[in-house]
Amino acid sequence: MKIAIIGAGNMGSAIARGISKGSIFKADDIHVSDPSAKSLEQIKAFNPNIKTFQANKDAIRGTDIVLLAVKPWLVGDVAKEIADDLTEEQILISIAAGVSIAQLQELFAKKSLFRIVPNTAIDVLQSVNIIATANTTEEQQQLVMNIFNELGKSYFVPETQLNSLMSLSSCGIAYAFRYIRAATEGGVEMGIYPDVAKQVVLQTLRGAIELLEKNNTHPEAEIDKVTTPGGITIKGLNEMEANGFTNSVIKGLKASLIK
Repeated sequence: MKIAIIGAGNMGSAIARGISKGSIFKADDIHVSDPSAKSLEQIKAFNPNIKTFQANKDAIRGTDIVLLAVKPWLVGDVAKEIADDLTEEQILISIAAGVSIAQLQELFAKKSLFRIVPNTAIDVLQSVNIIATANTTEEQQQLVMNIFNELGKSYFVPETQLNSLMSLSSCGIAYAFRYIRAATEGGVEMGIYPDVAKQVVLQTLRGAIELLEKNNTHPEAEIDKVTTPGGITIKGLNEMEANGFTNSVIKGLKASLIK
């Protein structure tokens, strides 16, 4: 099993590093192409057995999977380079945001393909990977699911939901960071050292996630366990809601939705 990753930017290089540590690909069965010699040198510095190429056509030769990890506006240029060299057997995967399955099918003259939206936590193997597919077999779907489950958690969805889930997970990770920053700053204002405040916020979020996953409960049910009548927690929650907390989150998600 061999894979070609076209693009050695943040996402492409993170995927290459991640799968080289997994059980499906050996490092020397991973091909990475990029016009930047510096980006390829960084890949080699991580694992010298990963094969690097500056020409995309060379990278895809003899591989079973071709993964496009380039900016959306570069997909057309890549298609001009490699479309004629893709075989019917090669699985095509694109992580280019906003480039639809129909557009990919037209550009690459390939009916069978995957479109995937990961997020930046892929660098620590904790990505949310949202997968839509067209004309693929159950065997291909299971293979792609297995590959991306080594990089986080993966979910198959209809393509019509892909952009909404991109707002929730791919953009959403930035919104989570913003909450962490805000909570940390609140801690500092209350007299806590910044690094201590940040560590406490991070551990609090880990605990919240563990509780929801272990108990399989609705967030509101866990909130009810913390809020006592006349207590300080409900006062804080009500103050946040009075300042538009929930509404701001929903509006932010909808503003980042690609239409």
